[in-house]
Amino acid sequence: MPTRPRLILATRNAHKTEEIRHILGDRLEVLDVTSFPDLPEIEETGSTFLENARLKALGISRRIKGWVLADDSGLEVDALGGAPGVWSSSYGGEEGNHTKNNERLMQEMTEKAERSARFRCTLVLAKEGVEKAVFTGTVEGLVAESPSGNGGFGYDPLFIPEGHTATMADLGAEVKSTLSHRARAIRAFVVEVEGGFINL
Repeated sequence: MPTRPRLILATRNAHKTEEIRHILGDRLEVLDVTSFPDLPEIEETGSTFLENARLKALGISRRIKGWVLADDSGLEVDALGGAPGVWSSSYGGEEGNHTKNNERLMQEMTEKAERSARFRCTLVLAKEGVEKAVFTGTVEGLVAESPSGNGGFGYDPLFIPEGHTATMADLGAEVKSTLSHRARAIRAFVVEVEGGFINL
């Protein structure tokens, strides 16, 4: 059986790694930086998803052989001027605390009539410190009045994707893998790989 190409995700977020593996299936061997304990944390100092994804992709790919894919993504709420945006993972005051993030979002959205929002994902592919490609994905929707569902992670219990009446957390992994912002960005990446435009 031929060896699958290896892709290293510039993340320590197990939820992201699991989700991307699920979307890619068995096309690639997918690792993340937890497999390389000597790699440093890359500080996300950018003001956009692209800037942060680029920082992570280039920072990790300079220190490790192979293809590196970095993701930066988050929720943009129109009534909040696009917040939480690039600060999605720390919106509640503690990095990666989904409960606190959701609680602050609900508080900020109290009595807001305008509830339109979108999940946005930017992926940067790099090798040996050189950016090779950028992929993006967006899914429009609404912020729910209250959280619902046990699937997914992050803001999934509060986000109702366009065309649905249930939250992303209620819809489950199979549906999410077809319509999420990250799924759409990953599919754009797969098209390039399978089309031979990127030779992993």
